[in-house]
Formats: sequence, structure tokens, C-alpha cells
Amino acid sequence: MQVESLKLEHFRNIKEALLEPSPGVNVIYGENAQGKTNLLESLWLFTGCKSFRSRRDKEMVEFEESFAKNEMHFRAFGREQSATLWVDKKRSAMKNGVNLRSPAELIGSFYAVVFVPAHLSLVKDGPAFRRRFLDTALCEIKPNYAKALAKYNHTLVQRNALLKDIMAHPELLDTLDIWDDRLATVGAYIIAERVAYAENLSEKTDSIYRGLSGGKEKITVAYQNNVKAYSADAAEVKAMLLSLLQEKRRDDLENRITTSGPHRDDLKIEIDGLSARNYGSQGQQRSAALALKLSEAEIIKEKTGEDPVILLDDVLSELDVSRQDYILNHMQDRQVFLTCCDPSNVLRLCGGKSFLVEGGQIKKAE
Repeated sequence: MQVESLKLEHFRNIKEALLEPSPGVNVIYGENAQGKTNLLESLWLFTGCKSFRSRRDKEMVEFEESFAKNEMHFRAFGREQSATLWVDKKRSAMKNGVNLRSPAELIGSFYAVVFVPAHLSLVKDGPAFRRRFLDTALCEIKPNYAKALAKYNHTLVQRNALLKDIMAHPELLDTLDIWDDRLATVGAYIIAERVAYAENLSEKTDSIYRGLSGGKEKITVAYQNNVKAYSADAAEVKAMLLSLLQEKRRDDLENRITTSGPHRDDLKIEIDGLSARNYGSQGQQRSAALALKLSEAEIIKEKTGEDPVILLDDVLSELDVSRQDYILNHMQDRQVFLTCCDPSNVLRLCGGKSFLVEGGQIKKAE
């Protein structure tokens, strides 16, 4: 997987820019708030996933402009390809000259892994961040997972609405069985996929984290679900989830919300047997989050045969030289886009090209 050129128009603070990167490491440097992260975000959008920064598409359009346009030429699956994204009231996309029904149809065409400082929430904050990590990673490699997740969330909203309506209309109680079955069917698929992914993730994360820590520490990653179903067999998980929904029905009716299912699950991360969230130092938490993201890249390569593009936003500045070196060594033979304020230390380690970004413009390339 390799980006050959990226052209932007009216994307955030970038009025117009053309980036022709190296096939290796590309260092994007400059002062804060100049547009470095905007370049990474524009690349990430070609995965077909939503922005890692904002939920509103209109925020990606340059102030006082009516649209943004991103165009990328890249090499994937042994051939030259192109993709175009437009952003106005909503996003639209084209791939190899063919209009797509939605940008989500780009999923599976271009792979990338992104790490930004906010991803420390993977370790430091609540379960919602870890669920989102699992879901985003799975959506990239399994388009059917993205569809199932959307269906699950829609079904969950409908079931919660019914739980509220039953209080005023008890005759609706009989219809709850229908929604339970629908929720259990798609929820079981999500749990089974997460279980299988987490097992693979745990093995790879431990290997990478041992390298980062010089073999001094061990990390474990385990998927925790309230159904207590740890099988990759969706039929088996469905029976367990359906049973739990029926068992918790009284609680759900009293609380007017669905208390069981994959929307309440978590990813347990421990370092040397202790919670990384509660007991990990800042350096341990950062290393753990980085190890998770680098493991995600390895799984993409394993499942698709393609090395994903690596997008790193200001992640090496707080690491010592040995950890920087280890991370960069794990990205050999991959294309990397890395932002920083001072490129000198990184360039000493990895060479490649550097780009100065100032006021939303690419000033020079080396």
C-alpha cells in the first residue's frame, strides 16, 4: 500500500496543496496549528472510515468555502488506483473514476493505521474508547462488520425506545421478543468477531510491548463482555446473549435501557498483572497505546496481504531514542507519515523525505 500523490482543496486550513511523498518515511514538520494533522486526517478519510477528529463533516471545509476536495493516487493490490472525496453538506466519493454510493464503500480499498495523542484514551479513559478502537479496526478489514455495527446500533435505539413506550403501553410487551432476537443475532456476530480479533491482538501487542520495554514488562490484552461469551461461534454467542436479555428484562424495563450486549463491553489491558489504566505510568500508557496500534497494522497485513500506511501524529516526542528507534524499525518496508515540530532527531533515525507545513501550505520538501 503506497500513496503516490495527495492533492487537497479547501480542506480545513489548507486552501490548496500537493504532496508527493516518499515510499518510506515522510516527516511533516512545523509549528503547532499550521495544518500538519490535517494532512494525516485527509489520508485517513480514504480508508472509508469517519474522521478521527470530528463528527461533523462541515468542520473539514475551509472557512467561508462551500466544499472540500481530496484526491489521492495510490498503489494497492498490485495496481495503480485513484480515489476522490468531496465534502460539502456530506461526504461523497469516487474510486477509479466510478462514483460510489457512499464513502464507506472505500473500505477495503486503502488501508491505514493512525495514532494521535488522543489515542492515549485507549488506555487512560473509559470502555467506550476501547470499543471504538476494536470497531474501527474491524471495520477496516471487514466491510460486513461495519454494516453489522450500524444495524446493531439502529436495533439498540429501537429496543430502548420500546422499553420506554411499554411503560405507557403495556400491550407492546409482546413485541419485545422480536427486538430481542434481532439484537441477539447481530450482537452475537459483533461479539464473536471482537473475541477473535482480541486474541490475535493480544499476542502481537505483547511482542511489540516487550520490544518497547526492553523485555522488562509484559502486557496482556483481553476482551471482556457481559455475556461472558468467549467463542468465535456466533450461533453459540447468540443463544447466550438472548438468554441474558431475557434474564435482564425486568431490569431493562425498570431502567428503560438495554443493559446487556456488546455496547457495554470492554478491552482489559494489564501491565505485569496490574491495570494499565489505574496503575500504569504515563510512559507505560503511551507505550501500551502505541503497541496496540502497531499490532493493528500487523493484523491488517496478515488479513489482507497489504501493508497499511502508518500515520503518526506527534507521538515520538516524549519517547527516548531507543523507543523511537524500535518503533521506526517496526515500520520498515511501510510508508509512514509522521508529524513533529522538530524533524532533526527523527530524520537522523529514518531518512526519507521531509515537508515543512506553514499556514496551511507545504513550503518545501527535501
